[in-house]
Amino acid sequence: MSDIDKSVYRGGTGEVIEKKSRFIATVAAVSTKEEAEEFIASCKKKYWDARHNCSAYIIAGAVDILHSSDDGEPSGTAGKPMLEVLTKEGIRNVCVVVTRYFGGTLLGTGGLVRAYQAAVKEGIKNCILLEKQAGIKAEIITDYNDAGKLQHFFASNRVVVLHSEYGQNVVMEILIPLEKKNSVEEKIVDITCGKTGLESVEEVFYAPVEGEVKIWRTELKKD
Repeated sequence: MSDIDKSVYRGGTGEVIEKKSRFIATVAAVSTKEEAEEFIASCKKKYWDARHNCSAYIIAGAVDILHSSDDGEPSGTAGKPMLEVLTKEGIRNVCVVVTRYFGGTLLGTGGLVRAYQAAVKEGIKNCILLEKQAGIKAEIITDYNDAGKLQHFFASNRVVVLHSEYGQNVVMEILIPLEKKNSVEEKIVDITCGKTGLESVEEVFYAPVEGEVKIWRTELKKD
């Protein structure tokens, strides 16, 4: 099981110029093969006058779907190198189209590979990416004496307190990084002398997005 799921939250564009040829990368989040193909078609329509609209995408699944197209460029000089950038970055559920306006000078095989990869990297730089952390969402119920100790422990151990409710007892909803579940649970039991444990345990993905913590209650991918 992967503890990090990296994807595009907000797409972006980037451009590089190589010997007067323009390479314009457009990056978008997609969740299905059909969405990816529709995005590619929309880019081809937008840049209808360009010589090439090369593409690559990765769709997450039990077995990831990987696709690339050179769209008329010499075989292996565009789509595959673009896909390699996405794979190296670890981004999934993403599609990128690189549009080339020919500048009149041939770049050669190596030059094309470098230009298409540089354009994808530039496009990614202008996106907002999500790094979804695999975690455990749980609830704990404790008394006021132990609540302060727990909050101090959480603050120094990457445990996010989503919500606290103060009544006869203190009820806290927390997010624990998946790899820290056992150690955090043991510490909670230790701090409260066995009076408190994790309740309503649920596996989730979560990530900070524009100042808030967002949660995806999706089944975590198994290797």
